[in-house]
Amino acid sequence: MSRSGRAGPDGRRGVVRVGISGWRYAPWRGVFYPRGLPQRRELEFAAERMDTVEINGSFYSLQRPSSYRAWAEATPEGFVFAVKGSRFITHMKKLRDIDTALANFLASGVLSLGPRLGPVLWQLAPRHRYDAEQLESFLSRLPRTHGAAAEVARGHDDRVRETPYLEAAEPDRPLEHVLEVRHPTFDGNAEFLDLLRRHRVGVVVADAAGLWPYFDEVTSPVVYVRLHGDTELYVSGYGEEALQDWAGRIRRWREQADVYVYFDNDVKVHAPHDAMRLAQILREDDALR
Repeated sequence: MSRSGRAGPDGRRGVVRVGISGWRYAPWRGVFYPRGLPQRRELEFAAERMDTVEINGSFYSLQRPSSYRAWAEATPEGFVFAVKGSRFITHMKKLRDIDTALANFLASGVLSLGPRLGPVLWQLAPRHRYDAEQLESFLSRLPRTHGAAAEVARGHDDRVRETPYLEAAEPDRPLEHVLEVRHPTFDGNAEFLDLLRRHRVGVVVADAAGLWPYFDEVTSPVVYVRLHGDTELYVSGYGEEALQDWAGRIRRWREQADVYVYFDNDVKVHAPHDAMRLAQILREDDALR
């Protein structure tokens, strides 16, 4: 992690973590991952080179508690996972009637990450329009501590595979949430940003080659950045000038919040190399201060 920039009003400088969105990609084998590295050791290899990873398999289906435990055991102390919320909630249920689905997601093993559990990412579909009443209802249901999440998880049904995980080792540990939006009705929407601030939910800073709304706002204790591609979605890498520019923004944001940055430009194996270079830039900046 990197620690640069001025202290905030409370004397605390935010923590910066830089990593990748997902880690299990076949094209990365023999390029980022050494040829012959067992697939089960890929997370371990990535975690030796960066201090955070975004779990995105949780978006597509409920994972197993045993999987979350294995991922935690494959990473060093101090490593943090962001977890992507279920698309069943965001894309299929469209944030409506979600109590059981939210319980299932939380009971699927998310809390077994313990201190390695970082922000939960909720990503809305590109066709999902801004609806204040709907969004208010959804945000009000999000648990804000591990203990509250365990309480919600107890409402699960039989869709949870394996024995549900319903414990919170540190009940008072905060649980942060962030929201990524993609429809033009959110763009420049001050009411939307005020709603997030009231609920202390972070708005995702999404760099998507100009295709989706871009926000440069701090609405919670977390600034969450997803770098999907500099000029072409999921494909293009970030050159030195672009990475230096992002480093400057991160230094500014961390004066107010913790910053999590995930590279999602995975198609041509740019993501892990861009993440490591950005982290290096931030470390070099620290050394100069």
